[in-house]
Amino acid sequence: MGILGRARRLALIARPRIDAVLSSYGLDAGEADVLFTLLRSGPPYRLRPTELFQSMLVSSGGMTHRLNKLTQAGLIARQPAEGDGRSLLVELTDEGKQKAEAAFRADMAVEAEFLEGLSEAEQTQLGDLLRRLTASLELKSD
Repeated sequence: MGILGRARRLALIARPRIDAVLSSYGLDAGEADVLFTLLRSGPPYRLRPTELFQSMLVSSGGMTHRLNKLTQAGLIARQPAEGDGRSLLVELTDEGKQKAEAAFRADMAVEAEFLEGLSEAEQTQLGDLLRRLTASLELKSD
């Protein structure tokens, strides 16, 4: 099995466990991705919808669907952008921030379990190699 085959196998093994953790917070992977991206953006936890869908490699229609569900759940709010009444900003609500933080901690705990067979140095090396490979493949797909 080649490197990408092993990566695909790893994802197939990990995905059900991660999905179960996210589901325990009432989220699917796409919704969690939106919340985690807003959380990582730092205070005030706000981005333009285009920034979200470009960073997550999802269509604008797919992003709209996710944003609608998260808005209905009270986890995000859409606010007019200052100085541009036509643009909207998406931001975490207090409830959304709390849920994102809790779900992220649980997600990271599962990741730590998955990686416990590797030393800290090996985890760092693997992360670095995967980042380089991802960047290289993204450049080739542009």
